[in-house]
Amino acid sequence: MKGIRGRLTANFMIVILVSVAILEVLLIYTVQQNYYGSLRGNLTNQVKISADMYSKYYSDTSLEDNILYNVDAFWNQSDAEVEIVDRNGKIVMNSLGIITEQGEPMADIQDALNDKMGEWVGKLNNQKVMAVTYPLKSEGQIVGALRFIASTDAIDQDIRDTAKIFIAIGLLVALVVGLLSIFLANTILIPLREVTAVAESMAAGNFQIKSEKKRDDEIGKLSDTLNYMADEITKKEKLKNDFISSVSHELRTPLTSIMGWAITLQSEKFQQKEMLNDGLGIIAKETKRLTRMVEELLDFSKFVSGRIKLEYENVNLAELMEHIRKQLMPRALRDNIHFTVVYPENLPDLWTDANRLKQVLINILDNALNFTAAEGSVSFHAEVGEIEYTFTIADSGCGIAAGELPMVKEKFYKGKSSRSQNGIGLSICDEIVSLMKGRLAISSEVNVGTTVVITLPREVRANG
Repeated sequence: MKGIRGRLTANFMIVILVSVAILEVLLIYTVQQNYYGSLRGNLTNQVKISADMYSKYYSDTSLEDNILYNVDAFWNQSDAEVEIVDRNGKIVMNSLGIITEQGEPMADIQDALNDKMGEWVGKLNNQKVMAVTYPLKSEGQIVGALRFIASTDAIDQDIRDTAKIFIAIGLLVALVVGLLSIFLANTILIPLREVTAVAESMAAGNFQIKSEKKRDDEIGKLSDTLNYMADEITKKEKLKNDFISSVSHELRTPLTSIMGWAITLQSEKFQQKEMLNDGLGIIAKETKRLTRMVEELLDFSKFVSGRIKLEYENVNLAELMEHIRKQLMPRALRDNIHFTVVYPENLPDLWTDANRLKQVLINILDNALNFTAAEGSVSFHAEVGEIEYTFTIADSGCGIAAGELPMVKEKFYKGKSSRSQNGIGLSICDEIVSLMKGRLAISSEVNVGTTVVITLPREVRANG
């Protein structure tokens, strides 16, 4: 009974047995009431007919004289035991000829002497009986009462027989429905076992297996969820592998250059000053490149583990924008790219993390310059509204395909372009902007260009 099938079957059986038991009790009670109601109705009709006959034909004679000369008329029409009671409640005649010792008049006799029809069910002479008592009247005055008594043994036996039939039918119904409940439990258990087996296989690393959806219910929804989870894990796994491959390649390239030049410079015949300067320059450049990759990886690790905290301060946006312009302008000139930085005069300060904001802006501008060909343009605009700051970076580069656009901010995602790097820069930028309670939106069109819009709220305070 520990399994789901046992619990479901037990729950079904409890509901079935309780329902059948309640129905049995109601049916048996109804049958009993019908039987007793039928007997009561028969006795009532008979006693009323006899009492009416007394009033019409025998009321001019005293009750005692009628008992002596006309008593047969009261029980010839009925199989019931007949008793006649005088005005004082004393039984003066019994059709069986048996008059026992009498005490206080019974309740039904008292009701009849008070001009009401009396009823009583109980034991008389060790036998269960039903009695119906009706007043006898002479010229409108109650002179006694007429009592009809019938045994209930026969109807009690009929009730018991009927109850046995009902109980047998109820047990048969419980058995049939119990077997049906096992079948119904299996309709839930078997699909659940299949889903469990698929989940266990996925937990073991097999994400190619699929859970078959048989019905559009909760288990079917669970199958869809498992399949979606497997697809997402497979997708993330592929992105991760691509990322590792990309990072390995990116790290190998500068390390190969550094190692090659280090070996070259160790040779005495290659230690001319010009070659030495070139080699040291390349080593410095590649080392800087490696440092940037490691910093991105460390940032990514911190964001994933939730260990990043922003250091809030008042940031002079005009100075920050000018610093970025001076930092990137030489590269733009070298690559023959028209680079513009525009911001309004008296640009108000922003309460934020200066280093992280600078990291976001430079990262996005670096991407824009990297994907823009010579003679192209990159613009960097800042605007301030009543409730938020807006930074817009637009380029005339190669653009992003519509199919790739929704994924460019995902972790590990690396675009198809050969100039795509390790696939974590934009995801880090998006995380930083989210921490700043802002939004980062990207729109792009292939061979037209890409626009990145960053919005940050004006009134944000540090969260500690």
